[in-house]
Amino acid sequence: MRCARRNVERVGGQVFEGDLFDPLPSALKGRIDVLLANVPYVPSDEVRLLPAEARLHEPLVTLDGGADGLEVLRRVSAEASAWLAPGGHILVETTEDQSAIATAIFNHDGLTTRVTTDPDYAATVIIATSPSTTVAR
Repeated sequence: MRCARRNVERVGGQVFEGDLFDPLPSALKGRIDVLLANVPYVPSDEVRLLPAEARLHEPLVTLDGGADGLEVLRRVSAEASAWLAPGGHILVETTEDQSAIATAIFNHDGLTTRVTTDPDYAATVIIATSPSTTVAR
């Protein structure tokens, strides 16, 4: 958080710390154009298989994504539509193997999705987009 504050506050940004959307001011609801959610996505049973530099130096909460690795992603997806502006995007890193389930989760919550990968970094990102107009739920 210190690093985030140092990077964003000098350009007028703000950092909010807490559980997912809880610390955000309610005035932001429906107004966020781009949201990056760095959720843990390693299945609980596979955390022990991570390289030592991750297992030994990162807090478990930043790695362990629950039984299938997507528990926190589900929580983010369930609330994302309320926070995103019409046509707003949320970006979430996952694994290529998890991407089909992750997109289904976002689609179920009313977002359209696309998957982008970078083979050089072995990175897979889900980009989920809210409808361009507000839809009553």
